[in-house]
Amino acid sequence: MVLELVAARLIARYLGSSLYTWTAVIGVVLGGITLGNYLGGRIADSYAARRALAGLFALCSLACILTVVANNLVGGWKLLWHFSLPMRVFSHVALVFMLPSTLLGTISPVVAKMALERGLATGRTVGSIYAWGAAGSIAGTFAAGYYLIAAMGSVAIVWVVAAVLLIMGILYWFRLWVLYVCLLALVCGLVMGMGPWEWAQKAGARLALRDVPKPNVIYEDESQYCYIAVNRVPGPVEIRDFIQDKLMHSRINMEDILDLEYFYTRIYAAVTEMLSEDRGELAVMAIGGGGYVFPRYVEKVWPGSRVEVVEIDPGVTEAAMAAFGLPRDTSIRTIQMDARNYVDELLEREETTGQKVRYDFIYEDAINDYSVPFQLTTWEFNEKIAWLLTEGGAYMVNLIDVFDDGLFLGAIVNTLKKTFDYVYVMTEAGVPRSHRNTFVIIAAREELDLQGLYERSKRKGTIFWLLNESDINTLLVKAAGAVLTDDYAPVENLLAPVARRKTAYDLAGEYFRQARKLFEDGRFDECVERYERIIRRAPSMAIKAYNDMAVALIKLGKWSEAADALSESLKAIKLEGIEVYTGNIHYNLAVVYSRMGKPEEAGEEFNKAIGDFREQLVAEPKNAELYLKIGKSYASMGQLADAEEYLSKALELDPADLSHHLEMARNLEVQQRFDEAVSLLQEGIRYMLHHGRKDDASLLGNYVETIKSRKVGQE
Repeated sequence: MVLELVAARLIARYLGSSLYTWTAVIGVVLGGITLGNYLGGRIADSYAARRALAGLFALCSLACILTVVANNLVGGWKLLWHFSLPMRVFSHVALVFMLPSTLLGTISPVVAKMALERGLATGRTVGSIYAWGAAGSIAGTFAAGYYLIAAMGSVAIVWVVAAVLLIMGILYWFRLWVLYVCLLALVCGLVMGMGPWEWAQKAGARLALRDVPKPNVIYEDESQYCYIAVNRVPGPVEIRDFIQDKLMHSRINMEDILDLEYFYTRIYAAVTEMLSEDRGELAVMAIGGGGYVFPRYVEKVWPGSRVEVVEIDPGVTEAAMAAFGLPRDTSIRTIQMDARNYVDELLEREETTGQKVRYDFIYEDAINDYSVPFQLTTWEFNEKIAWLLTEGGAYMVNLIDVFDDGLFLGAIVNTLKKTFDYVYVMTEAGVPRSHRNTFVIIAAREELDLQGLYERSKRKGTIFWLLNESDINTLLVKAAGAVLTDDYAPVENLLAPVARRKTAYDLAGEYFRQARKLFEDGRFDECVERYERIIRRAPSMAIKAYNDMAVALIKLGKWSEAADALSESLKAIKLEGIEVYTGNIHYNLAVVYSRMGKPEEAGEEFNKAIGDFREQLVAEPKNAELYLKIGKSYASMGQLADAEEYLSKALELDPADLSHHLEMARNLEVQQRFDEAVSLLQEGIRYMLHHGRKDDASLLGNYVETIKSRKVGQE
């Protein structure tokens, strides 16, 4: 039972925690025990019991260690990505845990034979063996679930179980020298698999005894509920990601808490601001802490507000404080319990003492991709939430679904409509309807002007998709009018179509990674082939695939094919009927037309790209890449003064990017402002040397010499 609990945690890092995970784990472990019981009976009839047990315990110990190795290896096998998610989960679990489950299952029959050979009463003996086995399973279950996993971590528990099993083998046959060799090997493996030393980490990673060290992981923990990690995103700004199991829950700009990085948090903020124009302080409840990004936003924007976070996992709160910027003396109040229990507690307190607690806004951020706390989605829970809202308050829920499937989303919307008069759905624009997307559902008793919010946000450069009445009716039809209740909430089944699509997304994502690596290595023909695979296997990702493929075709000098690919990308956007920024596509198409000797077409595409990039800048005023692209577009059209304005801004925002120095100097060189170009490059050289980037400094130095030579030639 300890191994069974640990199994679900080990594979969660690769496949998440869901009904599919637990079904596969329970089924595989039971199947292994069944097979092991059968084989154990044959072993018991063929060998001396004590010596057989010694060998079996040693083999079980080895098999436990192999689960760590196999899990690390199988997690990276791309072959399994061709399966549907349920089959992929089952295959992963079977490959990793069938062997140890089978070997552990062989022990009971041998123990039974050894006990019966003592001449004790058969019924009493067999009953005692079953009872002790069940008692051990119960003890292991409670110990692992309530204490060991959080205290030691899943991998450490596997090593402990392996050690205990090997010691049992030695006790049964202490004169067998092979067992002591196994013990020495186990100790060596433990050092490489768990040791904190750098040499141990490298050796363990080579032997797959531990994960390959990830340089960007700055915090890791394993709580009773999930694996938690905080990753640093490489770049000039300190951006961090908050990971629970395999899913990224939050992203934060450590230098600016008001710079909300995730789409759904920006929707939360926009709706909250729209409904709170006349309020200085708010009372809000966040169900699910994640990285505490949005609660901190409310704390900052509306000082003095009552902000409560109901987070069941203390490990999440500790991670947010240790590595995600949440101050330990924050005014945010954290309630460490299940949100359903807390809501019930508030209502019971009101009924017994008359103490009323009301919230202007309640945000639900506890629904993961395939792991859904169903008790927080039902009609009964919605009724309680509505009771806790102030007049004019709103309840916002975010979840992941695919609009083209929409079973789960439709059921949630239909359930909320039974409680609230007005229910709206918003999601990120630019995502095809056949893709997984994050949806934000806003429920209120009063009508909200979200269309006005949409128009205001669009003018600021933020585009989202506000589902109209027809779109919502489509979802309700897909969900067949399902209403989730405490007695009927088949949330995993409603998400099954999304799970089936996951394989195609994961495989396409892997092809994208391979294509980027091939591009970096200059293997452009192979890169193009990978993008063609993506288009065949995941047509819904054709928009990005065609655009990226065109860039590789440009490197190959296949201008006509590149133009065709970019045109296909624009056609796919139109076919999907989505609002999305197309500046990069127009920019690439303009570059292609320029090389094809079509200046008029190129100018038209550059102007389209500039217009689109400018719209994006309204929402992302610190995006240096956008300034660079606008500057290069103007430079390509010969508008050098306009180009200089944007290129200098790109350099100001991100002086660490070598291309910003080069493009700005090139623009000055074309204007024959050689001294200014040299001065700018020399400043760049000092910057690169200060940051230890000697190769980049050398490149800039070479360009300085080129410009000086050209100046002499002009004179």
